[in-house]
Amino acid sequence: MIKTVYLNGKFVPDFEAQISIFDRGFLFGDSVYEVTTVLGGKLVAWEGHVERFYRSLKRLKITSSCDRQTLLNLHRQLVQLNQLKDGLIYMQVSRGVAQRDFLINEKVEPSLVLFSQEIDLLEPSRLNRRLKIITVPETRWEHRDIKTTQLLAASLMKTEANALGVDDAWFVEDGYITEGTSSNAFIVVNSKKIITRKIDRAILAGVTRFSILEVAMQLGLEIQERAFSVEEAELADEAFITSATNFIASVVEINGKKIGNGRIGSTTLLLRERYLTEIKKTAI
Repeated sequence: MIKTVYLNGKFVPDFEAQISIFDRGFLFGDSVYEVTTVLGGKLVAWEGHVERFYRSLKRLKITSSCDRQTLLNLHRQLVQLNQLKDGLIYMQVSRGVAQRDFLINEKVEPSLVLFSQEIDLLEPSRLNRRLKIITVPETRWEHRDIKTTQLLAASLMKTEANALGVDDAWFVEDGYITEGTSSNAFIVVNSKKIITRKIDRAILAGVTRFSILEVAMQLGLEIQERAFSVEEAELADEAFITSATNFIASVVEINGKKIGNGRIGSTTLLLRERYLTEIKKTAI
């Protein structure tokens, strides 16, 4: 099926979209991206995504000529052109096209790409997945708070986990879990105490992570934003991940050790129900 994509000022069929081999995103991974969920043709948590997008651009000193309203309009147009009901919009800005040189030329014109992916995000078997996780050494660069396209380490670890017959991997640094390959990591102890690593350079400030914590506060659940060890995770009552593509998904096994009773925990289910209700109300 041919889809419409957006590339540097034009909506074109996907097979016509081409990027220069001299684009710094291609040569150096010198680019940032965002993935925004679409439900019922509406964008979920748009403000959180666009805020993080501009924050990432600022950290890499990439100047985008598109303001927030323009980006919102482009997202909405892409939804309409592809008749997207449920799925994702991927947006990427690279520093642009220049002769290959490690030295950054500030005069380069950034490249902007957007495309859509159709996914039935609310399909029950997807929502009710029970993930098995392994832990792996942290091998990524230190600025993991910037949402760059430097995803090779995450891709390799996710692929390794799949080859071992499990669903994903959590990175470990100095004995403590940082995050998943493409998600934030949570555990639940003492029935309803939610623990997740605080925001710093070690992890990405997940938009869904923030929303889930807001829901937890509304529900009166105790929250601790701190590092937790692999052993603490393996002994937890519940564990789960959050991301734009997964919402909130239960983790039932870590390093071959069953978490809780091996089923989706009651706290995870409670958070998911309230979260889905809220995002359907606030999507734009």
